[in-house]
Amino acid sequence: MAIKKQYLKTKPICKVTFSVPAEEAKSVAVIGNFNEWNSEATELKKLKNGTFKGTVDLASNNSYEFRYLIDEKSYLNDAEADGFAWNEFAGADNGIINL
Repeated sequence: MAIKKQYLKTKPICKVTFSVPAEEAKSVAVIGNFNEWNSEATELKKLKNGTFKGTVDLASNNSYEFRYLIDEKSYLNDAEADGFAWNEFAGADNGIINL
């Protein structure tokens, strides 16, 4: 898994690219408080090498909670997240990305 951050010079925006190696998966989505935990809002595209990849524009100077949703049934945190926070609703840790 990988998270790449690209800050824009002209706007307070960071382009965040999420990459998830999941050759066996049919779908991977990034869900988080930046998209109201909507599994259809940020679906990643599957590349030929089996990695799912997608980019999201997020406001800088914020922190966001997120997780990956694999095949609409299992959740996965990114080991490269900036940190982790317990989420009472999920009953599990969510990854944190600081921008």
